[in-house]
This record gives sequence, C-alpha cells and structure tokens, in this order.
Amino acid sequence: MPSVAFHTLGCKVNHYETEAIWKLFSDNGYERTEFEKRADVYVINTCTVTNTGDKKSRQVIRRAVRSNPDAVICVTGCYAQTSPAEILAIPGVDVVVGTQDRVKMLDYIEQYKQERQPINGVGNIMKTRVYEELEVPSFTDRTRASLKIQEGCNNFCTFCIIPWARGLMRSRDPKEVIRQAQQLVDAGYKEIVLTGIHTGGYGEDMKDYNLAKLLDDLDKQVKGLKRIRISSIEASQITDEVIEVLGRSDKVVRHLHVPLQSGSNSVLKRMRRKYTMEHFQERLDSLRKALPGLAITSDVIVGFPGETEEEFQETFDFIKHNRFSELHVFPYSKRTGTPAARMEDQVDESVKNERVHRLIELSDQLAKEYASQYEGEVLEIIPEELFKDDPKSGLYVGYTDNYLKVKVPATEDMVGQIVKVKIKKAGYPFNEGEFVRVLADKNMNEKIS
Repeated sequence: MPSVAFHTLGCKVNHYETEAIWKLFSDNGYERTEFEKRADVYVINTCTVTNTGDKKSRQVIRRAVRSNPDAVICVTGCYAQTSPAEILAIPGVDVVVGTQDRVKMLDYIEQYKQERQPINGVGNIMKTRVYEELEVPSFTDRTRASLKIQEGCNNFCTFCIIPWARGLMRSRDPKEVIRQAQQLVDAGYKEIVLTGIHTGGYGEDMKDYNLAKLLDDLDKQVKGLKRIRISSIEASQITDEVIEVLGRSDKVVRHLHVPLQSGSNSVLKRMRRKYTMEHFQERLDSLRKALPGLAITSDVIVGFPGETEEEFQETFDFIKHNRFSELHVFPYSKRTGTPAARMEDQVDESVKNERVHRLIELSDQLAKEYASQYEGEVLEIIPEELFKDDPKSGLYVGYTDNYLKVKVPATEDMVGQIVKVKIKKAGYPFNEGEFVRVLADKNMNEKIS
C-alpha cells in the first residue's frame, strides 16, 4: 500500500482542504503516515499570507525532500498558486498544484512517476469562476467539523495577497453545503464551523440567495445539528437579515468573529477596508441589541504603514469601549507584492511591539471581564481533548457556544458530546467548570469514527 504524509501551514481553510486531499488519496488506496516518517508521497499545503509563510513553506518542503529523496514531493496551497516557479526551483520538488484543480493531483503524481519530469499544474486563478467541490466526510479531529462554503475574495485590501492566491469570490452550491452538513452530523459531529476565505461574503455572487438564507436552511434542514458557528464575518456583511436569523436561531451560536484590523478611519482608508468606524459601531450596537451576551472576537493589525500614536489610540479606545471578548493581535508585516509593502512611513519594529503588547494586555483584561459574567452560570460545552498542560489531571477542554474555553473533569467518552457544566471559576485563557449532567443523546455511547 503506498503511503502519503501531509504537512499543512496556515489557516483553517488549508486544514480543511488537506482533509479533502487526504480523502482523494484514501479513495485511491493510500495509507496516511506521519510527516516525520518515510512516505512515498509528501503533500505540503502552503501558506503565503506573509513573507514568513513563504519561508516556512520552503523549509518544510526541504525537510520532506531530505526525509525520502525518492518520494514524490507535491506542493499545493496559496504559496504554490502565487509562486510556482519559485517552488519548482527547489531541488526535489516534483508536482506543484495551486488552489484549484486539486482533484488532478493523483493524476499528476502518476504522470510524474512515468515521465520523471517536474509538473507545474498551476493555472490562472483570476479566471476561475466556479467553486471547486472537495468532499470532506469526516475529520482527523473528532469534535468540531469545518464546512467550507466559499472561496476567494473581491476586497483587495492593501496589506493582503490572498485574492491573488485564491481568486475572486465564488460560493458553494447551497444543496452541497446542506448535504455535506448532514453527512458530518451523521458522522457524529455536533458543531459545524462554516469557513471560507471570505466566509461572510457567501452568496454575493448568487441571485436571490445569501448567508442569512443558508444559515436558515442549515438550521431547518440538517437533522441532529446542535451548533452552527461562522468562522469570520465582516462588519459590512452583517446585514439586518443576518442579525434576524441569529436572533431567532437556537443553533447559530452566540459568538461572531468580526475582523476590525484598525479602529481609525484614516488607517482603514489606507488599508482599503470597506467600512468606517461609524458603520462598524452601528453594526455592533444592532447585534448586541438583538443578542445580549454575544461574544465578539476580532483581528487587529498594529503598526500599519503610517500609523500614528493618535491612530493607534483610536483603535485602543474603540476596542475598550466595545469590550471585544478576545483579540488576535498581529504586528503589521510587509507582504511583498502588496501596495502596503511599498508605502512610505513603515512603522519601526520597536514601536509595533510596544503597541502589540498594550493591545494584548487590553485583550486579556477584556476576556477576563467577559468570562466573569458567566461565573456560577450553567453552560453547554463540547469536550474536545485532554488539558495539554497537565494530561494526568483528568481535565478536558471544550468551548461553550459563546466561545469560553472551559476545563472540566470529564471522561474520554464525553469527547464530542454536549455536556452541561457550571462555571466555577471564570478566567482567561481557561475557565474552570464542573460537570452538571449529560444531555440525553441516543448517540452518547457511539464513538465518532
């Protein structure tokens, strides 16, 4: 039996697609092995969101070549899409496929074995208008299933290379989304995370269908689904219709990830973001009115070219005022090929670091404040894995619907099940919980394969 090993860099979408590519290999009689072990084929799914992403991808490719010089080395993903020639120049790389035509990968591998000539299977992503269907019936991780609903982005923010790596916005057929969701629930998953490159833009390329309708259809049509989470949604995509669905659905969770990037209008303009702070504020107010207790997490880029102390302070104050429940803070990093990398007034690294620390401190404080509202409350969590810091403790870690991370004494058979816990001690990054009772569930004792 031929063996294949995978290494995935970058975002959730890449991890999702690696699972889809593994399914193609598995259907063709391959067995999966660890990346550190000797394999017949190595697939490296690359990231190009920063220059560091490129560098890490190159390091991993070289590691695979060293592991087994006779193996077929196949490189895919965003870096493969934007720089195929750069990748083919690495000695030992045999097949390069970008962010489309992944279904051809096995044919390319067979072709390579026959001809022993490197293959460049990367096409012009900007001409692609159809969503590439990739089947993922189950995941190696057995608690939360991702479901990719769209591909590409039309935004062209000045700091971002992704439209060039992923192409323009295209949505997945809703029937396929619902069919795949049902398949995942039937495989034992209670929570589905809707994911994509620009997830909230789902349906923008369709007539008479949009994200709100998809959420509604998933809620009504998928039997046995307990939780729907949206991996990320832009403020401009939080329509009144989306808010209405969130308000009435008992499956769409009380948590949204809404990327802010900056809390200053002048910086947003330089970033070419599609909203003003006033609009963002108005959307947050409408959300909170409709959904009291909603957890809102966000991404922020600190030290964007030209960011002054005043502009940074505007961001800081906006975040503090709106009490985000957690932030992902990134120092701005130059991405070759983007307009922002060519901008004057790049901010000094030491200034960036100091600002990053100030925001992380604020984020930690806000996260603790958000969690403290739930001390003594009973919430539902889905235990995911043993508490890594102390595996012998018998504690398992899982998330509530509003994205609080809870550690609770549990047993292996509760993993992937919905469990009621009381928050004994609120904190960040972990809350301490105690087990209340298991919800009646006929699948309780069936292991998720």
